[in-house]
Amino acid sequence: MSIVKAYAGNSELQEKAKSSLVVCFGEMLIDFVPTTNGLSLAEAPAFKKAPGGAPANVAVGVSRLGGSSAFIGKVGEDEFGYMLADILRQNNVNSEGMRFDPCARTALAFVTLKKDGEREFMFYRNPSADMLLQESELDFDLIKKAKIFHYGSISLITEPCKSAHIAAAKAAKEAGVLLSYDPNLRLPLWPSAESAREGILSIWDTADIIKISEEEISFLTQGDDPYDDNVVRKLYHPNLKVLLVTEGPEGCRYYTKEFNGRVKGLKVEAVDTTGAGDAFVAGILSQLATDTTLLQDEKRLRDALCFANACGALTVTERGAIPALPTKEAVLNTLLKPVA
Repeated sequence: MSIVKAYAGNSELQEKAKSSLVVCFGEMLIDFVPTTNGLSLAEAPAFKKAPGGAPANVAVGVSRLGGSSAFIGKVGEDEFGYMLADILRQNNVNSEGMRFDPCARTALAFVTLKKDGEREFMFYRNPSADMLLQESELDFDLIKKAKIFHYGSISLITEPCKSAHIAAAKAAKEAGVLLSYDPNLRLPLWPSAESAREGILSIWDTADIIKISEEEISFLTQGDDPYDDNVVRKLYHPNLKVLLVTEGPEGCRYYTKEFNGRVKGLKVEAVDTTGAGDAFVAGILSQLATDTTLLQDEKRLRDALCFANACGALTVTERGAIPALPTKEAVLNTLLKPVA
């Protein structure tokens, strides 16, 4: 009897691993991060090469936290592209949906770090491989296996990637997969501010989970106060299960149909804020993927967001995005520490 029980338990675990998959769609690139904060790109004496790209950061973040994740996107058939594919494999991220372009290079981003660890970007994408992913190259089987399908807005800027993005999200939605959206505004990549606003909002109403920052609220509402609940509620759509607003070191706010509130952040010494929002997203998605009923229970949602805030906080204490993403043990240890 106990053998049967043990076997049943094991198959349930396998089923859970399969059904708690987070598939991340979009760009993966190389961030060049200056070794000294507070200098312009021209003044920086040297740069540290760091793998990045918001959707890829989330995929690695989920895996580091003990979850199951996959990445779908395109890199160049070049040294950097192969390096990024290796990094996904080293971090136990399923890379079956990754494609290599023989004609375009892997995207590069040079990041200037101000003294407080905040960032400015300069991108090399003309065009880069991630922009050239085609609908015919999508792994639809992988997409349909997901519990959560996560994406940003950078993949909406140019064709053919835009059509691939829309087709992937449509397939996920039709398969009953939860859609998670972090607009991740990067104004320099869009033709204009107006096209960025239109592009980001064009897929707004299909998402089940949206994470935005205070700056993105101001941008999308054309200058409204991001701390006003009425302003935030304007961005809430009828199909949305949760809207999350990140406030950096201050923590986050959450809005569902039934309740809303704020969860305090952890105060840490910021070295580089690159990837903090992605670590936060990984933190919350890794928990929702195993239990979506969190969204109906405010106490458990608050606990999950406390965990996600700690993920974001730990990430800013090191340079680069992927190198700085924390393990579940590191997050739990941080949360267990007594407050000084």
